Amino acid sequence: MSFTPRTWVVGEVVSAALMNQEIRDQFNSMLGAWTSYTPTWTSSTPPTLGNGTLLGRYMKIGRTCITEIHLTTGSSTTYGSGNYNWTLPFTAASAGIAQIGSAQLLGPTGVRWVGQIVISSGVNNCSAFFPISATNTRTDFLTATSPETLASTSQVRLCFLYETAS
Repeated sequence: MSFTPRTWVVGEVVSAALMNQEIRDQFNSMLGAWTSYTPTWTSSTPPTLGNGTLLGRYMKIGRTCITEIHLTTGSSTTYGSGNYNWTLPFTAASAGIAQIGSAQLLGPTGVRWVGQIVISSGVNNCSAFFPISATNTRTDFLTATSPETLASTSQVRLCFLYETAS
């Protein structure tokens, strides 16, 4: 479906089909259900999901995309090494600015960490940043061991809005 408004021609006969396509269908797509997608979780040495779950969903209105990603690790999840990234449903616009969203980590110790998502201009993935420790509130990439060591039942929840390339 296109979100580009139709250019009407003088004297054109407007049919019910055109009205449905240009007005009703556009509104329905903006008010409809979210679309599921399967994000990819990556790092320098790739993690494997095992019996964990990784879910993604989005709502796209024009070039604005609202996205949620939920990761719950399982007993057979391996965590890899390096900075974690997740793929977006659409490539971000090359706007020359980074876009920010919210992130939460519920670690195996039951501590809830509040962080941020960063989406760089023109990329197809996002990175999560959390406080370095309970006493050092500067942020750094989420990894298998920072801000705490991940284990079975750890949860990462990402929610963000960004401009897509198309």
